[in-house]
Amino acid sequence: MLTYRSANTAEGSRSRHAVLLLHAFPLSAAMWQPQIEALANTGFTVIAPNAYGIDGSEEKESWNFTGYAHELAALLDSLGIEQVTVAGLSMGGYQAFEFYRLYPDKTASLILCDTRAENDAPEARAGREEFIRAVEQRGANEAAERMIPNFFSPSTYTEKPELVSEARAMIENQSAPVVNATMRAIMTRKDATPLLASINCPVLVIVGSDDKVTTKETAATISDRITGSRLLVLQDAGHLSNLEQPEQFTHALLEHIENLIALM
Repeated sequence: MLTYRSANTAEGSRSRHAVLLLHAFPLSAAMWQPQIEALANTGFTVIAPNAYGIDGSEEKESWNFTGYAHELAALLDSLGIEQVTVAGLSMGGYQAFEFYRLYPDKTASLILCDTRAENDAPEARAGREEFIRAVEQRGANEAAERMIPNFFSPSTYTEKPELVSEARAMIENQSAPVVNATMRAIMTRKDATPLLASINCPVLVIVGSDDKVTTKETAATISDRITGSRLLVLQDAGHLSNLEQPEQFTHALLEHIENLIALM
């Protein structure tokens, strides 16, 4: 069973369509709190699940994004939700691609944030293997030490240190086995590049201007390959653009959803 954060899940008028927020690695659904709070005031239903083992979700020693997509679909069915706008950031973007591949009929639209379509090159996979060994030896703190320096825009580290602390706490709250099982799921993900040209729902691609992990050039490549998609670059934001520029990010999210609802 997956735990999740939510808003307006009991709202009958809009429960058939929801916003599904998929979090980054190795964070939790707590990273979406600014957007959950904003959506709570709109009447839209929002669901932000925690991946396996994260913040109370069922822990699995081995899992992949295909099985996780099926679990998400079952969760939506249990809530009576027929279609979703899937917003995924980083790892959540990988999961969004897989959800769309398996459930295009359930996907009303996609918001792909600070992510990439291709799977790992051999050197990236080797780096992830080394990451797993280090976390096995030194725990989740090692994951935080490695990832926090790459998450944010340079100005955030000095001007918004509370965001850095929040992200670090989310990572350190996880166990080493959960972090590594999630990393293995990332390593075994399918290459979504061939999928891009066939995506026919509305798509918004968002990226931080200072994202070093998945650059704005990477985001542009995704957008260029999806017919009719829109690319938005958020200034003074790094890899966690929804946290660094929450007002701009949420405005874009709401605008996208309102435009979608108008067409439904």
